[in-house]
Amino acid sequence: MIPQEIIRRKRDGDELDAADISSFIAALAAGQLSEGQIGAFAMAVWFKGMSRAEIVALTLAMADSGNRLQWTDIDRPIADKHSTGGVGDNVSLMLAPIAAACGLAVPMISGRGLGHTGGTLDKLESIPGYLITPDANLFHKVVKEAGCAIIGQTGTLAPADGRLYAVRDVTATVDSIPLITASILSKKLAAGLETLVLDVKVGNGAFMADRGQAEILAQSLVEVANGAGVKASALITDMNQPLADSAGNAVEMRNCLDFLAGRKKDTRLETVVLAFAAEMLVKSGIAASSDEAETMARRALSSGKAAEVFARMVSMLGGPADLIENPDRYLARAPVEKSVPAARSGWLAACDARGIGVSVIDLGGGRRHPADRIDHRVGFSELLPLGTRVTAGEPIALVHAADEAAAERGATALAMHYRITEDRPELTPVIAGLV
Repeated sequence: MIPQEIIRRKRDGDELDAADISSFIAALAAGQLSEGQIGAFAMAVWFKGMSRAEIVALTLAMADSGNRLQWTDIDRPIADKHSTGGVGDNVSLMLAPIAAACGLAVPMISGRGLGHTGGTLDKLESIPGYLITPDANLFHKVVKEAGCAIIGQTGTLAPADGRLYAVRDVTATVDSIPLITASILSKKLAAGLETLVLDVKVGNGAFMADRGQAEILAQSLVEVANGAGVKASALITDMNQPLADSAGNAVEMRNCLDFLAGRKKDTRLETVVLAFAAEMLVKSGIAASSDEAETMARRALSSGKAAEVFARMVSMLGGPADLIENPDRYLARAPVEKSVPAARSGWLAACDARGIGVSVIDLGGGRRHPADRIDHRVGFSELLPLGTRVTAGEPIALVHAADEAAAERGATALAMHYRITEDRPELTPVIAGLV
């Protein structure tokens, strides 16, 4: 295999065969390619694209670049969910225990915040003692005995993806649909999944702001996953406002605990969580229809079974066993909490969801540089949803900050991210489509 020949052929628009792609990725994983060669390959793919067969081959090659997890001793369907990232998106934290309570095994490998979007692992790290990188034996034990485990990617899982992504990040090739598809799915294939549901966000708070591009990405993910042997589907969901009424780390964890305890009902978040639970259960063969599956998911919540699964997962991974019962004992609060008043009377008609995510980072709740330490206490809570009628001076959110100056800046910024109108707005549905 001569790397530059593979790069040249892709640069010229040729279709690469599976053997060439496999050889190139094997060399990448072994450290035999220069960053220049990796960057040239990524740029060639960015410009020329890939056929569906090429993307399947790339995905499989990256999945095979490290260890593949095996679940042969677990007598449950193996399923997971992946989101392309949003603001106030803590769906995974509730979805995994609900799905597990309904009979699935959910080995959920999640990531940290990327850009303006929050990361599931950062939220979990607000729980004292929670181990996000357990060894393989403990990970397997938690999935088998609790039903689900939410952890971070290890260095042995699809390592080729890690090196390729690092180069893409500095060569303006992150937004290539073939490379996005292979990056997401290679880790999921390596996790040994049988079923995968995908949450492709669209809107001003998503990486895909355009509906058409979101549909293209969703179609690519579903077709490639199915082509690689995983039953998959995707929901396209709205990200023109934060999904939960909180954005941050500990504040979103509190939101999760309230949800599991039955204190967060009839929200956009509940709609999305239940829709994904239903899709997972139907795709895995646990339920015959979406209505039956949603009934099962609601029962898992109302009975407290999902909360029990979550509590067991947290305890087995080193966190406190009574987190749900005593969240204030464990989740740190920011020293300063400040209400954000509505600038005028009217309807909350629109907001800059991306701007809200950036404001969380400005408070210290996200990273500007990879080595930055996160303040898990900070963020926003009690965010009112769009379509709410407000009176001038009425709180539309609560800022959690490290000091008074930061709280003032955060409150000012958040108020600027909302548009208030005299007329009641027409809102887009939270679930925009199914692929």
